[in-house]
Amino acid sequence: MCSAVSSAKREALEQRMRALGIREQDLVEKFIRSRGPGGQKTNKTSTCVYLKHPPSNIEIKCQRERSQALNRFLARRTLVEKLEALKRRQWLQEKEQALKLRHQKRKRSKATKERILREKRKRGEKKRLRSWRPAADEF
Repeated sequence: MCSAVSSAKREALEQRMRALGIREQDLVEKFIRSRGPGGQKTNKTSTCVYLKHPPSNIEIKCQRERSQALNRFLARRTLVEKLEALKRRQWLQEKEQALKLRHQKRKRSKATKERILREKRKRGEKKRLRSWRPAADEF
């Protein structure tokens, strides 16, 4: 990928990409002219890296460094971090949903059932007393 990054870091990033199922063929990479300070060098070279991962529809734009090779590495690392965060969020939602379902389906204790029934009878009695109407023969 690039010589500006150590081979250990590059290999670690490639492992993370493989673990997430990101292939180089899936990435759309473009180089754009950077903006900001840097003078003539930034005006002449395209060091800003635009990276898009169509399967997840994530777009990254990286122009942190003056080196295009380093920006390519940083853009890929940012993409991996975003996808990992997305997977982690989905995993937590699934776990939360399973916990909620288990909580809903658990059986209530005998004491709890009796208390609920007592409260229902009490509420029903209140409603019945509220809607008291005199019988037809009381008029």
